[in-house]
Amino acid sequence: MPPRKRESSIASSETPTQEDQVVDALSDEEIDDQPFYMEVDNLQAHGIGMVDINKLKSAGIWTIRGVQMTTKKNLLRIKGLSETKVDKIQDAAAKSESSGFKTATEIAKFREKVFRISTGCKHFDALLGGGIQSMSITEVFGEYRTGKTQLAHTLCVQAQLPPHSGGANGKAAYIDTEGTFRPDRIRAIADRFGVDAEAALDNIIVARAWNSDHQMELLTEIAARFAEDKGVYRLLVKQTKEKVVDSIISLFRCDYSGRGELADRQQKLNQMLNRLIKISDEYNVAVFVTNQVSSDPGGGMVFVSDPKKPVGGHVLAHASATRVYLRKGRGEERVAKIYDSPDMPENEASYAISSGGIIDTTF
Repeated sequence: MPPRKRESSIASSETPTQEDQVVDALSDEEIDDQPFYMEVDNLQAHGIGMVDINKLKSAGIWTIRGVQMTTKKNLLRIKGLSETKVDKIQDAAAKSESSGFKTATEIAKFREKVFRISTGCKHFDALLGGGIQSMSITEVFGEYRTGKTQLAHTLCVQAQLPPHSGGANGKAAYIDTEGTFRPDRIRAIADRFGVDAEAALDNIIVARAWNSDHQMELLTEIAARFAEDKGVYRLLVKQTKEKVVDSIISLFRCDYSGRGELADRQQKLNQMLNRLIKISDEYNVAVFVTNQVSSDPGGGMVFVSDPKKPVGGHVLAHASATRVYLRKGRGEERVAKIYDSPDMPENEASYAISSGGIIDTTF
């Protein structure tokens, strides 16, 4: 289990009894003790030497599932791996962990490992079916001052709380593309939940991404961190189990500008999104990304009150399992709307932005 560096209890209207806390702790421990993935080191049992295993690790492949997710062409690009060795590695991976058909019952059993991280707002959580989901990419998009980055900060603290408080007993990794991560915001949000602020900061790792290539390097680095610190990270925010990316498209728009580079940009974006999908599935983390919006030229031709759409095109649309549109309401009210989701109906929820992060509206 990840270290719990909190001195104060969670602020709640219903304080759990000591017996409830013990039950929660035991159930959490049972979940964490069950390995979610098989380490690539297990290939040794099928005749693969540590020299070749270390070559896989140097390429960012740390699990058996990671081997199965990588094409033969990409495995051959790893320095020192011949076609014969790659064939042996793929055969060994197939023997170590089945990647074929499973019954729907087996899938349902596997899906029991999915967890959700609260947004800090009950109405927003209800909209998402309980919060940001693991083994999945959740994307929020909207114009400025709709709370995208505030939601990312709130999730980084929420991920550290116990499950009965809407958390996942884990740490968070934050990839910042726009220089918007603010430790002071984390302190204020931690204070709202009765969490030691310095401990909350210690449980978040942050990297500033300077260009699209650097983003890819950071994803390789974070995968290694997830593998080394087994079951510790719960969230990945792209703007560790949550990853936050903020904002996912920003650097690609800078590095690849104009129609002449559109194809290259979309190809690079697709590669990064595929990497995010694999990380979320491979390590059972919740991946949360923020995105920008652009005006839809065709929006004025039909009767829509807010003709805006997320940037990134079909590539980003197909990668994100759940997409949420954030917009301004009346006064300080903000509105979240399900834009696309495989398991939640189209609906809206109101929320507000406070010094303590995302909260329920009181007006």
